[in-house]
Amino acid sequence: MTQVSIEEYAVADSAAGPYALTTGPDGALWFTLVHSGRIGRLVPGEEPTGHRLDPTCGPTVITPGPDGALWFTEYRAGRIGRITTDGVIDAFGVPTPGCGPFGIAAGPDGALWFTETAADRIGRITIDGHITEFPLPVTGAFPSAITAGDDGGMWFTLNQANAIGRIDMDGAVTLQPLPTKAAAPVGIASGRDGALWFVEIAAGQIGRITPDGQITEFPLPDRTARPHAVTVDGGGTAWFTEWGGNRVGTITPDGSVTVHDLPTPHSEPHGITVGPEGAVWTALEIGALARITPADSTA
Repeated sequence: MTQVSIEEYAVADSAAGPYALTTGPDGALWFTLVHSGRIGRLVPGEEPTGHRLDPTCGPTVITPGPDGALWFTEYRAGRIGRITTDGVIDAFGVPTPGCGPFGIAAGPDGALWFTETAADRIGRITIDGHITEFPLPVTGAFPSAITAGDDGGMWFTLNQANAIGRIDMDGAVTLQPLPTKAAAPVGIASGRDGALWFVEIAAGQIGRITPDGQITEFPLPDRTARPHAVTVDGGGTAWFTEWGGNRVGTITPDGSVTVHDLPTPHSEPHGITVGPEGAVWTALEIGALARITPADSTA
């Protein structure tokens, strides 16, 4: 079993709620503070910095845009935000009120695509702020995370409809129901082999879906672990957070699962990403980012 070293970096107080994180074009980690309405930036080895938003806007997922800026969802405010690497902030209101934007990712068309959890829609925003919304063929579906697939479409989880969805660039939607009932998928990430990985928070499983819709599910050792987010490293291994189990885990393309305890109890890991230096980082709601690297075999 691969051993890892985990280091925590305090970036906020425990009430601020580090939620999601990504690597920016400037080689820094950018992260959302969902409870305090801030965007944070961390260069490993330096002090973290922050940028104030509306304190109640609820920034959730953050992703690099095609324009060299970072884009994020404001879940409670119903807006899409944009921040440049030197801290200039813009926000764009989504036309549907109370839509609860959550997941966001850059698409192959030079725009960003996002989910509207409370409106059963997928949104698209151009880098100059023009928004188009596409209705889903289901109601009460709670579309959650979204990512670009290798097949030219955007793939997303339907947390309450128990399905994985795909939308192509002209708005056509296809849905694939999950084999496990009430699995409640959340995070999704594109693999290195054309397939996509996703997590089932209510079923304690990791799922894999191929572009033609074939789904395989892999039960976790702890079915109550509540896996939340997933990312894929350069070698094709998927990393995921266990929000309820206080762990991070890996799953290889053949389905082999390894889990690692986080050093601080009840640290509530949420988002996970590959950092600027190739290590894996996760956001801990207790107020820290954790860096996970293979343990030094000579130590």
